[in-house]
Amino acid sequence: MRSQRLDDTAVELRLARVEDLLGRLEHVPGRTAELALEAVETLVEIYGEAFARVVGAAGEAPEVLTRLTQDDLIRHLLLLHQVHPGSVEERVARAVADVAPALRSSGASADVVGVDQGVAELVVSSGSCGSCGSSAEAQAQVTDEVLAAAPELVGVRFVDPPRTPAVIPVEALLRRQRTAAHEQAPTTPARARG
Repeated sequence: MRSQRLDDTAVELRLARVEDLLGRLEHVPGRTAELALEAVETLVEIYGEAFARVVGAAGEAPEVLTRLTQDDLIRHLLLLHQVHPGSVEERVARAVADVAPALRSSGASADVVGVDQGVAELVVSSGSCGSCGSSAEAQAQVTDEVLAAAPELVGVRFVDPPRTPAVIPVEALLRRQRTAAHEQAPTTPARARG
């Protein structure tokens, strides 16, 4: 029985400790180290199956699934075990939304263009103020967040924003004039029957 729940900082410290211990264990020669690593791998597989079952059961209650995927630790474990219910596109959009406040504080912004062949395509604007962070800093921040949310991606590509035309195309003006003229044309009343 657990006496107390861990806060996010305590969880991060324990995850770092596990990572350190596994790294050290991999460098220890001998059968004992091999057995310890095999035990950890087997335990991870079992936890993966447990998380898959939780996601399956929670799928019947979308609000529960949403709460699960909003928790940073649970989201991380669902991603680790490759059972996160959200699509890559949804997770990339969420990652960009999550990093948006930090970007805005430095005058930058990011938008998702799409995901193509395992690469997230994004537009990052570093803003126009002189004290804003560089575009490279904003891109690094977005890249970290996106790859953490969608580790199966092979990369992140930054593209130029679509150009907005400097003038209104003539076809659009003509189409607008024709529509306005059609709407203002008088209608012929129907003949009264006698």
